Order: sequence, then structure tokens, then C-alpha cells
Amino acid sequence: MFSYLDHLECTQCGKDFPHNELQKISSCCGKVLYARYDLDRLSKEIDRNIFERRRGDMWRFSELLPVLEPKNVLTLGEGGTPLLEVGNLANKLGLKNLFIKEEGLNPTGTFKARGIAAAVSKAQELGVTGFTMPSAGNAAGAAATYCARAGLPVKVFMPQDAPQSNQKESVMAGSELNLVDGLISDAGRIAVGIAEAENLFDLSTLKEPYRAEGKKTMGLEIAQQLGWKTPDVIIYPTGGGTGILGMHKAFQELSQMGWIEGKQPKFVAVQPEGCQPIVKAFQEGKNDSEAWQNAATLADGLRVPHPFADYLILDVLRQTGGTALAVDDGSMVDAMYEIATAEGIIACPEGAATLVGLKRLLRDGFLNPDETIVLLNTGSGYKYLDLITASPTK
Repeated sequence: MFSYLDHLECTQCGKDFPHNELQKISSCCGKVLYARYDLDRLSKEIDRNIFERRRGDMWRFSELLPVLEPKNVLTLGEGGTPLLEVGNLANKLGLKNLFIKEEGLNPTGTFKARGIAAAVSKAQELGVTGFTMPSAGNAAGAAATYCARAGLPVKVFMPQDAPQSNQKESVMAGSELNLVDGLISDAGRIAVGIAEAENLFDLSTLKEPYRAEGKKTMGLEIAQQLGWKTPDVIIYPTGGGTGILGMHKAFQELSQMGWIEGKQPKFVAVQPEGCQPIVKAFQEGKNDSEAWQNAATLADGLRVPHPFADYLILDVLRQTGGTALAVDDGSMVDAMYEIATAEGIIACPEGAATLVGLKRLLRDGFLNPDETIVLLNTGSGYKYLDLITASPTK
């Protein structure tokens, strides 16, 4: 058997839904649906060591992914990214175990490839013949490439000021590009309307169950790369928050099967000062966020004024003893230089924001220098070269 997918579950009330029908959000509560697997049977029938002998991409974990038939997997080699020990930065900061999960090596240059590969593969398996995708940029580019791989049309919607690299890759891969006067929230409303009018499937963040499953594989890989142990801390640049939720879910599933040592890592959400709805809600002790007004940041992937899964993100931060903090745009760009100079990793501004957050948490005494800490670089800085000023060496 390829997948042990068993059912879908409403994250609000726990109601079950069938996985063999096309689902979006829960009809009971209008909330996020999670994919649930027969973990008891899986743990009895599969040995975790089998993954070491398999293909290098994220589909090595097929039993914990939603696609039922191997023939329906759409892949460009996503996943299998390195967990790089960054000793130069660690020494500089007085840390013992610091790692960067380098997601810039994915197809289309970002971690969005994981979620879109899973979502488009599963939707195609369930008979979907066309898509819409609202995006701050990178998810649209990924949707365009994977829909091209599937031979299916997609209409992408992104803000007028989305990065040129994302606009160009979307057009290059044959999608219909629609630029919206506004933010990703505005793009989302238009995409949903078009999907309903034209019988297309909308791939909005966490408004279908399977993008989170692709992002989950980051957590599965981190556990495997650390010798089936959990890190103490994961610092994550948070827009829609799918990565936090996916990794938390991965560690839950591995723990339930007895496959990992250690408790859930402390999750830390980093947002830009110009768009920090999760930070504000966390600091105010609220269970839901308010839409951030006049959202603005050069880190386009973090310009999400009102994450749909805010209630889940906030719950994970509190459950794990984590926190949320905001950083300014200038410090992100400085950190892009710092990471590249110290470690040779060309990080995107969103990924670089995690280093800024790490420094502050160390200064404030929130983190222990002996802890194993993972920073998520969610994409390649090569997509953001407009932020870098080149000056020739004299």
C-alpha cells in the first residue's frame, strides 16, 4: 500500500470526513481539515529504517502522504533538502547546535514546492481538471510549474507588486497570471469567486487539506536528519503558517508511532513589523488574530494580513512553549548578508528573519545556548537579488 490515509478531520470539532471525496474546509465549522492516517497499522507494518533506502525526495514518506496511487504523484524532485550545521554562525552566537534547513534548493527555489506538489497530486487523483491560486508570489510560481507538470490549467492571482521573478515563472510555466490591486487577501477573494464561477479548485493556504501534508515532510526530514530526534527549537518565518502546522503534525505522528525521541520542539513564529497579526494576538493572549491593516514588508511571503489558520498557529506556539516576535525589514536584509558571508547560504529575506529573531531571543534569555536550534530558510535569495546592492571589490 502506498498511503495509509484514513480520513479527514475538522480541527475545530473533530468531525470525520471521507478522504475519497474532494474536500476544502470543514462543512461543520468552516475550519481547516487535517489528513489523518492509520498510524497503528503503519507502525506495525513499516520500519522507519526503510526510508533510508528510498528515493531522496519527499515522496520517500509516501505512507504518510495523501496520494493513494504512485502513478498520481507529480514530482519535480521536491524535498530531501539538507539540514546544514552552521558552525560559523553558532560560534559567533555562542551556540552549540545550530542548523539551517535549506529549502531554497527545492524546485522553483522555495518550500512552496512541497505543499503544491502534494495538493495538486491529490486533487488530480480526485478528478480536478483546473485550479486557481492566490499567492504573495512563490506559491503561484510553484502552482504554475506543478500544474504544467500535470498538464492542467491554473489561474494565479497575486498583488501588483509581487516579485518579478514570481510573475515571470508563472507566465513561463503557462499559467494565466492575474495581478490584483491589493494584498494576498484581496487576491484570495477574487480567486475563490473565479473558482466557484468556473468550476475550478482553489488552492488557497489551508483552505484545502493537503498543502499542509507536503509541508509536513520538512518535519519528517528534520527528525530523520537528527537521528530520529526532535530539535529543541524551530524558528520559522510565518505568513500563512502552513509550515509550523505541518511540522508540528509530523512530530505528533512520529511520536504516536514511537519513531522519535524527544518532545515537541518549541515553535517560534517570526513576522515583519509591517505585518504581524500572529505576534499581536500571541502577545495579547488571544486565540484568533485580527486582520493587520496596511500590511507592508519587503518579505513578500510574510505579507499575510489575516492567516486563515491563526487559531491553530497560536495554539501550537502556546502548546510547545514557543513565542512570536516581529523584526524590521532592514534587519532582514542585513541578515541575508550575514548568513551568506558566514555560511555561504543565499537566504531569502523571510529565512533571514529567523536569524534576527534568534539573536533577540538569545539576548532576552528565552533560549538556552545548549539547545539544538533549527532555522528555516524557506527559499532562495536568488529570487530577491533586487534587495542586494552589489559593490565591486577594490
